[in-house]
Amino acid sequence: MRHPLPASPAAFDAPAGAAARGVGVFRFEDLAWQQTAEPGLRLKPVRYDNEGGHYLGWVSFAPMARSGLHQHRGVATSFVVDGGLTDYHGSLGLHEAGINLHGATHDAVSYQSSVLVSRLEGPVAYPHEHGELSGLHAGSRHDEVVNPAPDVPPEVNVKVDALPAWETGIASVRRQTIFDYAGTGSTHRFAQLQLGPGADLPPWRASARVELWVRGGRLGVQGQVVLANSFVVIEPGAEVRLATPHGALVLAWAEGPEHWLTPADGPRAVRSSLFGF
Repeated sequence: MRHPLPASPAAFDAPAGAAARGVGVFRFEDLAWQQTAEPGLRLKPVRYDNEGGHYLGWVSFAPMARSGLHQHRGVATSFVVDGGLTDYHGSLGLHEAGINLHGATHDAVSYQSSVLVSRLEGPVAYPHEHGELSGLHAGSRHDEVVNPAPDVPPEVNVKVDALPAWETGIASVRRQTIFDYAGTGSTHRFAQLQLGPGADLPPWRASARVELWVRGGRLGVQGQVVLANSFVVIEPGAEVRLATPHGALVLAWAEGPEHWLTPADGPRAVRSSLFGF
């Protein structure tokens, strides 16, 4: 059954106020899938800002569903939790990250059931012939769509688990940098953090928004156990404690560096940026 289009794309519901205390936890099980007017496509939003074109959450493709031709007007990053997508550039596969830069123009199809965790950082343009906008992408707009760089692939595909892991100077914590946003006009970071059993990070304060998706294991956030397939939204100024008794694997989007609240131990101790700034 195809569900009717909401009154406007902004009508997609994201949990309101959950991060008002500075750190919010959003469990997959607690949020409902929301149908879009695009056949076979659903959203589970954690954050949906139609004005700015910002989105954080899950996206589900039914077999043979397609996104429709669109052009990104800001950075978009996705990680394939299950299945995969294909466009004219080729395939984005299981456990790979796909990065769409400003101007990326494509139409993606899923030949199998697929789930992504996605983050949009700008509006998305659809050609006028697309018809009524479904709100699949936050910030959807009608506009003329001309690929400004047809020789540039529409996405950068990254095999996340094959990336080198760098020591952070924090015991049992390593970082794999997925994308450093070079050339995009921002200084954000997208990374995977490997937290070994017993990892206990010093307290830090967020200088800007930080968003985490717990890919595997269990992450302690402010003393609360956060299970795999949950998002954590950290607002600017929030003071944060992260730990894990049994290990965790975490994707992190950071819009600014952390500020450590305690000095590193010992005269020769080195503590680098957690997110790679």
